[in-house]
Amino acid sequence: MHLIKRLELTEHAAAIYAVCNQNEKIYTASVDKFVVRWDSRQAIQDKFAVKTEASNYAIALVNQSQQLIIGTSLGALHVVDIESKMELRNIVQHTSAIFSIKENLFNNHVYVSDADGNLSVWDKFTWELILFLPLLVGKIRTIVVSENGESIFLGCQDGYIRKFDTQFFNEQISFFAHKEGVNCLAFFPLKDQVIISGGKDGYLRVWSLKLNTCVLELPAHNFGIYKVLFFNEGNHFCTISRDKSIKVWNAKDCTIIDKIERKQGGHSHAVNDICKIDETTLCSVGDDKRIIFWDAEI
Repeated sequence: MHLIKRLELTEHAAAIYAVCNQNEKIYTASVDKFVVRWDSRQAIQDKFAVKTEASNYAIALVNQSQQLIIGTSLGALHVVDIESKMELRNIVQHTSAIFSIKENLFNNHVYVSDADGNLSVWDKFTWELILFLPLLVGKIRTIVVSENGESIFLGCQDGYIRKFDTQFFNEQISFFAHKEGVNCLAFFPLKDQVIISGGKDGYLRVWSLKLNTCVLELPAHNFGIYKVLFFNEGNHFCTISRDKSIKVWNAKDCTIIDKIERKQGGHSHAVNDICKIDETTLCSVGDDKRIIFWDAEI
């Protein structure tokens, strides 16, 4: 398994912090205050672009990809209708940078976390605030939703992973994971009740949620790990890092298969986000203002 660079785009004027996809359309969010859509096949920007009042840190497609949610460095949430390109809501609830936005398909919630350790819960149809939890845990950089939607897991700056139920939002489990903070979380698609965390310490740790214990620890990167992304039907995953590299892993035994740095056509600065276009096509973005498309050669 190797990642082969297919093409790159360099139209943003500043660092790109987030990327998500809708079929062959890619959305990127940048410090230049723009969220832009790209055609991944033709390698061009299309007519969809949104300018906000501040740097954009997080984006997510919700409601069957009919709406785009943008979270800014000032804490604003912009709800944009994809078809009409009109802003439906400008929500002012958070007052610090938005780091994660996740949809729960089972109960029509959207979860948002920020730099001050706050978690908000929204009705994704009415955009009414259901709950606002000041957790006082430092930055909450990541939220993941369980497969059945009954719980969410938060990766927190104080080093803990916390599990909450999505009915009453009681904290069910918390365990210490990374001494310098948890940056990212992902569930193993082919393993039951197993989650992987990436930390600011550059380590990957695999956790059994049945045993509430770490079953594997790997010194994966030189600096903080920003995302773990599974692809190829869950048989592989990649990690991205502040150390400017992308690594590819075998999901079965968590052994490293490939490493992409600048000399292999990769990023010259921190790699901030990566998304899956399909099971063998990925798209990464970074501080170097570049959008790079990768094909997995199996």
